[in-house]
Amino acid sequence: MLRVRDPFHRSQLAIAALFCSLGFQYATWASRIPAIKEDLDLSAAEVGVLLMAAGIGAAVSFPLVAVLMRRLGSQRLALLSALCLALLLLALAGAPNYPVALLVMCVDGVLVGCLNVAMNAQGAELEKRYERNAMARLHATFSGGSLLAALLASGMNAVTSAVAAHFGAAALFLLLLVVCARSGLLTERETAGAAAPEKKKSKWTVPSRVTLWMCVAMAFGTVTEGAMNDWSALYLEDVAEASAELAPLGIAVVSGMMLVARLFADGWRSRWGDGRVVLTGSVLAGSGLALALLSGGLVPALLGFACVGLGIAAVTPCVYVAAAGQGSDSLTLVAAMGTTGLLAGPPLIGFIAHASSLVWGLAAVAASALVVSACSTRIRWPATTG
Repeated sequence: MLRVRDPFHRSQLAIAALFCSLGFQYATWASRIPAIKEDLDLSAAEVGVLLMAAGIGAAVSFPLVAVLMRRLGSQRLALLSALCLALLLLALAGAPNYPVALLVMCVDGVLVGCLNVAMNAQGAELEKRYERNAMARLHATFSGGSLLAALLASGMNAVTSAVAAHFGAAALFLLLLVVCARSGLLTERETAGAAAPEKKKSKWTVPSRVTLWMCVAMAFGTVTEGAMNDWSALYLEDVAEASAELAPLGIAVVSGMMLVARLFADGWRSRWGDGRVVLTGSVLAGSGLALALLSGGLVPALLGFACVGLGIAAVTPCVYVAAAGQGSDSLTLVAAMGTTGLLAGPPLIGFIAHASSLVWGLAAVAASALVVSACSTRIRWPATTG
């Protein structure tokens, strides 16, 4: 980081390391759920509760995160939570029983909430300070981190089936990312602009109506994003009757389109504005997936998944920027809803699929995307920047 002289790019790379670390940590433990299930001798229902524990931790983290943001600031909170998330992988690998694993996952949800708020506060302030769009590319590194984690999981599985060895290697990589991020993050003096009025407040205030609309948009947007990554492969195999070799294409299509879209979305934001990008993208995601489910078959499914990845990619970056403009309390609440949707959404879709069918489960995902489009018309979007 020290070799990058341009201050914008130096900070952008440092913040990108945080986004990458969160995507990498999340995908690392998610990739080993089958091994954890076997090691702890868990039932399918217990695995669902284990996944839900992370969502519960994220949901209840809001008061704590709000306090920590005021006392530590986004820079220190980001580094501390990223460090703890690396160490938490080792705790999960060493969990001796199911109750301990539940506790670890609940703490993971809290720490994810902390890092999510802090890194997005850094990203929003980067855009404000330099008047340049950067948030979508930062979120692209989250997707890139997930991809790196999947590749590492595949490589480690080829060498050893031990979860501890895999998580140990992953923790070392996460610690390296923390070191890379440390020197380039914006300091509290630099980030005082957005949060300065709120430093005088000793208590959290009731969120505004605009903030509540952002919360709903963020929750349903991350439900759409998370559920597609977790359930697309199973849909292709069980409903579209794809072969075992073709089933992983669902995740690849969604993740690939999201990554590409986020690399270009900052340009779209500059040209059309955040509101129009979110509205158009969420309508594309919801309608494309709905048509795919009605049509049935492998090719329509892949096309529908591509629409979801392309359309939903810019939702969370844009909503985070809008929330940051309302102050740190709004950003904290909106980020907590986003983390909750990302972690709790897939299990909820699983419950719907269990009660009816996976088609109806993914139909709920399509409906979630359309809820985002309705919310986008109620949100106060920031002015377009270059």
